[in-house]
Amino acid sequence: MIQVTFAAILSLASIGFAFASPVSDAAQVRFAAIGGGDTSIIMRGYAENPQLTWVGGPLDGVYAGDSAIRATWEKFGKAVGPARVTVLALEESANPKGATIVAKVQFDGKTQVKVHYVLTYRDGKLVNEIWQIDPKLAAMAY
Repeated sequence: MIQVTFAAILSLASIGFAFASPVSDAAQVRFAAIGGGDTSIIMRGYAENPQLTWVGGPLDGVYAGDSAIRATWEKFGKAVGPARVTVLALEESANPKGATIVAKVQFDGKTQVKVHYVLTYRDGKLVNEIWQIDPKLAAMAY
């Protein structure tokens, strides 16, 4: 009984506290860099031969490699301008082979862009991302 009570207290004490990982931190830095139009920071997070799948909007398409992805982020930065970034939700799943971040992020600049964003990391570097324009974006309920 004492073990069960201690486990319950420990569980209750941890509710509401999130422990950031290096990958979650990297995603947050990335979101801020996208909002700020800082292509050098955006590009710094990629592994070799990354892929970006952009779903919806004028940049819809699949981009592979540094130069294609850099050009896409530069276009986005020019179109949206400096943007306030609001992370509505972020969830990380990880195992020894890598980590995936699923986030809902809103960018408020020249225009408002709501995104369902999936980032896949291996060895701490971004290998694949899906940027899904989602006009009806709302916070996730986990």
